[in-house]
Amino acid sequence: MAGQCCGANARFDGTSRAYRRVLWAVIAINATMFVVEMAAGLAARSQALQADALDFLGDSATYGISLAVIGMAATVRAKAALVKGISLSIMGLWVLGSTLYRVTVLGTPEAPVMGAIGFLALLANLGSVLLLMRWRNGDANVRSVWLCSRNDAIGNVAVMLAASGVWATGTGWPDVIVAAIMAGLFLWSAVQIIGQARRELADAATASASAPAE
Repeated sequence: MAGQCCGANARFDGTSRAYRRVLWAVIAINATMFVVEMAAGLAARSQALQADALDFLGDSATYGISLAVIGMAATVRAKAALVKGISLSIMGLWVLGSTLYRVTVLGTPEAPVMGAIGFLALLANLGSVLLLMRWRNGDANVRSVWLCSRNDAIGNVAVMLAASGVWATGTGWPDVIVAAIMAGLFLWSAVQIIGQARRELADAATASASAPAE
């Protein structure tokens, strides 16, 4: 990431007015799309749409926490990222569980609604991704924001593919499969966030232990 890192151990920590403004913008985008997509997902009986709506909600919370801890100690930022990673893993497990439940429920999702809302969500997420692009390689707190935004964009493409599959097959299985894949993406991102946060906490502990006593 040009212009933000000054060596392997100097990651951007979010202390930038421009970054704060971007976070406020993407919070508004994601909160709005959560409401729109969850309502559409319930109306269309689409598990994939509901899973993607939860990703919007998770992103809104992630961005809010990221804003709150900007400028705080490295350990505080790493712990915040750790909490976000755990929350993302819980979300992934919920989506997996609800997807398994969906298999036992009769009714095929409405493909036109899935496709239309998926496309709208894709436009919203591409805007967020472009806004956050220059800060994608920051510390664990900043990186968690990027990973969630990337998940959204991938998820929206997946929802549109699911809509095509539902329309072509006349069954809900493409919706179920895509929701399961998205759950796996949530869990993988959670592993990345938690891993980086733990490394940063360990580095901070080592630095504190080696610091000369005053």
